[in-house]
Amino acid sequence: MSIWKCNDTIDDLKNRSKNTLVENIGIEYLEIGDDFIKAKMPVDNRTRQPYGILHGGASLAFAETLGSVAARLSIDNSKKRCVGLEINANHVRSASDGFVYGIVKPLNLGNSIHVWEIKISNEEDKLICVSRMTLSILEK
Repeated sequence: MSIWKCNDTIDDLKNRSKNTLVENIGIEYLEIGDDFIKAKMPVDNRTRQPYGILHGGASLAFAETLGSVAARLSIDNSKKRCVGLEINANHVRSASDGFVYGIVKPLNLGNSIHVWEIKISNEEDKLICVSRMTLSILEK
């Protein structure tokens, strides 16, 4: 059974991302499952730090994008809105090229607080970063 209350498609997410940071750093949505969203982000000149590896801030931007989108899709947007409260990340491995893949899944979907886990892995499915995002769910 799906957790989503909004019927957005991959194309809807892509269109909503035009002319934003999401588009500028190359985040591409790949799949919306029953309880997850999967996307990819390039490790290139837009997302690398001066030492040639994926910038931790780019990983956090990727994680926050996935957490925010997932929270928005899981609420009734005609009555509620979501705002980020906190995000953290543990960077466990570096990446220097190719793509990284992010998967967001809920840890808690309460009426007023959501907690989402975002795992970012490389093309060999090795964990690069794990992040947790907390959002407040507010009445409009």
